[in-house]
Amino acid sequence: MNATPSDARQGGIAFALQGGAAHGAFAWGVIDRLLERDVVPTRVCGVSAGAMLGAVLVQGLAQGGAAGGRAAMHRLWQGVASAGALSPIRSSPLEKWLYGWDLSNNMAWAGLETTMRLFSPHQLNPLGHNPLRALLEELIDPALLEHPDAPRLHVGVTDVETGAPVIFGNDAITVDVLLASACLPLVFPAVEIDGRAYWDGGYSGNPPLRPLLNPLPDELWIIRGQPERRRGVPRTPAEIMNRLNEIACHTVLETELAALPAGILLRSIDADPTLAELPISSKFNTEFDFLTELFTAGQAAADDALAQPAEATPEPHIGQPNASA
Repeated sequence: MNATPSDARQGGIAFALQGGAAHGAFAWGVIDRLLERDVVPTRVCGVSAGAMLGAVLVQGLAQGGAAGGRAAMHRLWQGVASAGALSPIRSSPLEKWLYGWDLSNNMAWAGLETTMRLFSPHQLNPLGHNPLRALLEELIDPALLEHPDAPRLHVGVTDVETGAPVIFGNDAITVDVLLASACLPLVFPAVEIDGRAYWDGGYSGNPPLRPLLNPLPDELWIIRGQPERRRGVPRTPAEIMNRLNEIACHTVLETELAALPAGILLRSIDADPTLAELPISSKFNTEFDFLTELFTAGQAAADDALAQPAEATPEPHIGQPNASA
C-alpha cells in the first residue's frame, strides 16, 4: 500500500530511524522485513544514517510501493559499499581472519584515531569533502520526495550554536541537509545551510519524535541503530567518546519516549544483541559482506518484534508534548 498525505492525516504507521553510520545497515534489514510483511509507514523521521535511509525509503515508496522502497534501500547500501571500496580503513584477509569485522588493529584506523585527537576537521578537511556526497546526489530526487504518494519525511539536524534540533520536511530536504544530519563533529566540518551551521541530528534527537505526533500515529516503530547497553568500561579515547555519544543520544530519545501521549501502539527494535559487541571501528566498515550481516540481523530482529504484541503507551509521567507544535 502506498502512503499518501490523506493516509498520514488518519494516524497510520510512523517509523523513527536512529543513526549509527555503517551500523545503519541493521535498520535497513528491519525495514526491509517490515515492508515485506506489509508494514508500510505513512510518515518517517530519521537522523544521520537513518535520515539517508528514510529519504531513499520515502522515494522508493512513492515510486513503487513496498517493492520500490526495498529496492531503493538496497541501492543506497550497495552504493555505500562501493563508495568505501577505496578506503584505506579496510581489513586485510589476515586481519579479517584474526579480528573479524573489528578494524581497531588496522594501521589506517589507528592513524585516524590519532589524527582526530590532534587536529580538527576544519584543519584537515576545510572544504568539507564527504565521500557520500556523490552517492546522495545520484540517489536523491526532490521531485520524488515531494510526490503526492510520498510519506511525510522529517530529517533532524542539530544547530551548532543553539544546540536545538532543527527539522526539515519533504520540500526542504536536500543532499546538504542529509549530510548535515550525519555530520560527526570530529570527522567533518559543520555543514552550513542558509547561514546556519549544523551537526549530526542525533545529538538533539535520536531521532526527534515530536514531528511524528501531529496527528498521533496509530503505531510507532522505534528502529534503533545504536546499542543501549555495553558490557565493560571503555578504555581508549575513541571508545570513551563513542560510549558518551551513545549515552547522550539515548537519553534524548528516552526522555521523548517517556513523554509520549497515551494510547499509541509502540514497537521498539532492540539492536543490542547485534550491535552491543561491535567496536566503534566497525561503524566505519563499509564492506558489503559486513553490511549484509547487519541486514540479516535486522531482518531477524523485525521477525522477533512482529511475533510480539505491540504495547500501548501509558499516560506520560513527565509532561505530554504539544503535538500541534
